[in-house]
Amino acid sequence: MKYSIIKILPLFLGGFLFAQQSADSLQFKNISDEMLVNGTAYENLRDLTQNIGHRLSGSAAYEKATDWAVLKLKEAGADKVWKEEVMVPVWERGKESLQIKEGNGKWKSLRMLSLGNSEGTKGKDVEAEIVFVKNKEDFDKLPDAAIKGKIIFFNYAFNQKFISTGQAYGDAGKYRRSAASWAGKRGAKAVIIRSLSSAFDDVPHTGMMSYDKDDTAKIAAVAIGPKSADELEKTLKTQKVFAKLNSNATMKGDKLTYSVIGEITGKKDQSVIVVGGHLDSCDVGEGAQDDGAGIVQSIEVLRTFKKLGINNNHTIRVVCFANEENGVRGGNQYAANIKKNNEKHIFAIESDGGGFTPRGFGLVMSPEKRQQVQSWRNLFLPYGVHNFEVQYAGTDIEPMEPLGVPLAELIPDSQRYFEIHHSDEDTFDKVNRRELLLGAAAMGQLIYMVDKNW
Repeated sequence: MKYSIIKILPLFLGGFLFAQQSADSLQFKNISDEMLVNGTAYENLRDLTQNIGHRLSGSAAYEKATDWAVLKLKEAGADKVWKEEVMVPVWERGKESLQIKEGNGKWKSLRMLSLGNSEGTKGKDVEAEIVFVKNKEDFDKLPDAAIKGKIIFFNYAFNQKFISTGQAYGDAGKYRRSAASWAGKRGAKAVIIRSLSSAFDDVPHTGMMSYDKDDTAKIAAVAIGPKSADELEKTLKTQKVFAKLNSNATMKGDKLTYSVIGEITGKKDQSVIVVGGHLDSCDVGEGAQDDGAGIVQSIEVLRTFKKLGINNNHTIRVVCFANEENGVRGGNQYAANIKKNNEKHIFAIESDGGGFTPRGFGLVMSPEKRQQVQSWRNLFLPYGVHNFEVQYAGTDIEPMEPLGVPLAELIPDSQRYFEIHHSDEDTFDKVNRRELLLGAAAMGQLIYMVDKNW
């Protein structure tokens, strides 16, 4: 019996595509199996958090972390490892305290944290009446006389209606970033904000703030936990409350430090695929979820490619970025260097959402590239990875977007992340080994597909 080529071709192509998908599915399983059984990411994270701890850029602990990253990349089998120079801002917290009293009552201490990059009170007590506002709109309605000489308290809560806690974080973030300048320009002595947290506990959370260029006041900015914030609001509705703030927080210029980079060379060409996270952390907690998890996951991808003998077409480069928390200098410097060196990058992915169970990827790329990645969804479904709709990529790799580099961000389950983010609660014991390694596997699987098809 004779068949026309028109009838045979679809059968041939269908069989070819099925065979390709079967091969890819097998490689996905190989990557996952290797990480879940032999993965070193969890023990690497234990080492980083327990033996170095939190590591704000510019600190002695961060310098130790750069040496640690060099060692771990070499142990993972990188063909080449180096440090990339970055000038970073140096901020020191110093001693700090916040006390309040009602009317003529006694002073009582509140748990608090100064916001990153804020100026303190130069070690002197700043005492004033607290003025409560719920949001920026309420603040703008106040006359200058009601603000001048006062300490302004913004109690803007996480919107619990948002299923994505990242959406709530973005919504509330302006208060951490800008409240000090809003109030300082109108004569306030200091600001207190409600911590950016999805929890209802009393844990204060820090995080970066910034002063407007025309803000010469540079007043102190501190955060208190959600429970204290709600109790303070309740009290202020019935009586006057005074605060006494003392903070030694200050900026101390810039310092030379490093991002740490390791790679395995491409067998086909020298174009680069980046996988990374930020090596620095806030100066509280242990920096486990933010972003020790992303660092050890990225190193795990390199280790697994080496262990499985995957002949990567393109160079796979792990970048442990410096200074994401209070300046993004590492990400900006990396993008500037690849532009200067005319170094071709075909893809970059970051993990900076914690080491929780992976749910998908944020994609910032052309519609054609996005559709291609989305066409691989069925390969990821057995691993619980299904969300390819978000259009967001990590802070450290965003500077590569103007250079035309397609970007992605690992999306873990977000429900617990902002309960511990930027606080003393961000510790190693909050990380689950399997969840951490499943996230690394998802990144490795995506890099495998990009390396093969782009």
